[in-house]
Amino acid sequence: MKKKIIRRELKEIASIDHSLHPILQRIYQARGITSVTELDHALEKLLPYHNLLGIEKAVQYLVAALSHQKKMLIVGDFDADGATSTAVAIRALKSFGAQHIHYLVPNRFAFGYGLTPELVAVAIKEFNPDVIITVDNGIANHAGVIAAKENNITVIITDHHLPAETLPPADVIVNPNQHGDFFPSKNMAGVGVIFYVMLALRRHLTETQWFSVNNIPEPNMSKLLDIVALGTVADVVPLDYNNRIMVHQGLRRIRAGQCIPGIKALFAIANRDHRKIVASDLGFIVAPRLNAAGRLDDMSLGIECLLCDDHAKARAMATTLNQLNDERRIIEQDMQESAMTVLEKFKPNQQKTLPHGVCLFDETWHQGVIGIVAARIKDRLHRPVIAFARAANDVEIKGSARSIPGFHIRDALASIATQHPQMIEKFGGHAMAAGLTLKREYFEKFSEIFNAVVSQKIREEDLSHKLMTDGELASNELSLEIAEKLREAGPWGQAFPEPLFDGVFTIIDQRLVGSKHLKMLLSKEGKTIDAIAFNVDLNQWPNYRCHDVNVAYRMDINEYRGKRSLQMIVEYMESKDNS
Repeated sequence: MKKKIIRRELKEIASIDHSLHPILQRIYQARGITSVTELDHALEKLLPYHNLLGIEKAVQYLVAALSHQKKMLIVGDFDADGATSTAVAIRALKSFGAQHIHYLVPNRFAFGYGLTPELVAVAIKEFNPDVIITVDNGIANHAGVIAAKENNITVIITDHHLPAETLPPADVIVNPNQHGDFFPSKNMAGVGVIFYVMLALRRHLTETQWFSVNNIPEPNMSKLLDIVALGTVADVVPLDYNNRIMVHQGLRRIRAGQCIPGIKALFAIANRDHRKIVASDLGFIVAPRLNAAGRLDDMSLGIECLLCDDHAKARAMATTLNQLNDERRIIEQDMQESAMTVLEKFKPNQQKTLPHGVCLFDETWHQGVIGIVAARIKDRLHRPVIAFARAANDVEIKGSARSIPGFHIRDALASIATQHPQMIEKFGGHAMAAGLTLKREYFEKFSEIFNAVVSQKIREEDLSHKLMTDGELASNELSLEIAEKLREAGPWGQAFPEPLFDGVFTIIDQRLVGSKHLKMLLSKEGKTIDAIAFNVDLNQWPNYRCHDVNVAYRMDINEYRGKRSLQMIVEYMESKDNS
């Protein structure tokens, strides 16, 4: 799909640090940085927890549970955010002296998402908890909370997903997105929310001399930030200032080798040096391997990897997770090819054109991989996509939705659920991603309604694939020094994107490597640069008739046999020749 390159607008920085390189000044301006204070990632700059609605009450319940050594159960989710949230809760509470603390993560194939009544029944049978603490879920689980309360279980919900009009009757809810909450950052992942709850609890325990009275070393909460950083990046939440601080501090710990054995093992199994990682490595290297457990098997393996303090055992678990991820890749590739075959019938200028909102369903698709497939197809088509797979009961189908800027997918599902109350069994999510369940018989009708809702609410200009860049670099700025400055200037991520530049280059050489990646030697004003474009369209590239090419690219550092050199990662390219 042809993309439109648009250069970012610059905003004035109130207090420019003139020691900053001009390119960094330009990049920060384009990301809305208004003061150099927003570039200070010190821990003391974290927002205080006091404005989080319900956090003091949650602390009261947790103090009571610790004081009486009540049986506490963490109910997590089967993705990386849920796994890291569970690990943070378990590690923190154990360091506070909890003796009866366990976790339970629903198997996505048997129970589905969150605290369901069925999961509560399992929890009672296996653990008989006095307190249930949800992490990265719970805000939409009314029936599950009711089932727990009917069995005299205290329920503490910690979540970050958008709430419905009514809240479940938990004893307390901590969620920055609930009505009446004045916490300034609404973008925390589930792992950030439970980290904040643990921060507040540690503060209370310190002030009441809990640790000294019980002869417990006072825990250093910064030791959890490697896990918090992983969950935050993996869940693709916007990296606002508060999230950037947590991610930056977590990356520092990982690079210094002060991370948990599980994270170090997951990097090692991927042949990546943890000392040189950036934020995107958490999202593209560690998170997929961690997520593979929840997608294909049981997320308990991923959580155990994050809880393990034995390096050998962590390496063994990382090996299994890596094998699961390899299996996931094969399944995903087959599903993508199947999806694209279906979409071939939607051709411009023919009877059927591509819907504004795309719904896909295949009998053979794996329920654990549909989220990735929806994301991949969304990236190709640049429009909202929902991929469905069969549920275990063969009566329902489960969908995973991914959206584009300008279309709030969770609100769209809420609108459909209101207008067609019998259609959607359940749903939840946020602006860019959501999940839902509906009866199989409603798929065709739902597809029509979804397309109509997208058509009504989205603008045509939103459907054009835009690449926002930071403009052009001069030939003397194409250097290893600049690449290193950009690498260190993050953390980059969602809503605070890694710098992307554009420009016209001459192709000196081009060849395929690894069957589908295009390795190039590009030239600009007499300067040559190595470049690579991953997963190119083999119908278009290599193109030996192409002389000049317009590219959108990222600056990267290639390390080979101890030598570091500049490399351009090409995100998009199009021929500038008339031929």
